[in-house]
Amino acid sequence: MDRARAEAYPLRRREVVASLIGQRTDLLLVGGLGAPSNDIAAVGDRPNFMPLWGAMGGAAMIGMGLALAQPSKRVLVITGDGEMLMGMGALATIAVKAPGNLSIVVLDNERYGETGGQTTHTSARVDLCGVAEACGIRVVGKVVTAAELEAAKPAILEFAGPCFHVIKVKAEQEEMILPPKDGHYLRDRFRTAVLGAEAAKL
Repeated sequence: MDRARAEAYPLRRREVVASLIGQRTDLLLVGGLGAPSNDIAAVGDRPNFMPLWGAMGGAAMIGMGLALAQPSKRVLVITGDGEMLMGMGALATIAVKAPGNLSIVVLDNERYGETGGQTTHTSARVDLCGVAEACGIRVVGKVVTAAELEAAKPAILEFAGPCFHVIKVKAEQEEMILPPKDGHYLRDRFRTAVLGAEAAKL
């Protein structure tokens, strides 16, 4: 495993997330457990954002279910490499169900950030893009530089999917900015954002 490599990646995770989502309220956002949800909250907490406070490995499948239930809305899952490795089997189901409005972004710093920065398997030979391609995901890309990020943004945010992108980001500690923790509040807020105030009461 190459521990030093990720410390040299030029892209920084919070700048990547800010570039992708800005202040958009049309995206339905699912944040993977830990740092990816914190990254979204750092850009600005919003009603169309569902952070995971548990269920490690579940972000992609939650995004798939949401995309199938809301086919007219773009669903963007932002998760980490450790979380995606735990839920790798989800990519096969996503490829088979093929929701065209689903996009998954893996912020890959080759670390388990929540448990002390241990290296993940992506610091060795494990290729998440290769897994996604082998499963049959329609659009797959790897991003390392700012120019590659700009080139990938239309696919991430607009192309018919499912889309899967690994964005290599610098391994570094960021200030912890937590989204709300109350599950009932998050559920009701998100339902209202997706369905409208009246429909969300049903």
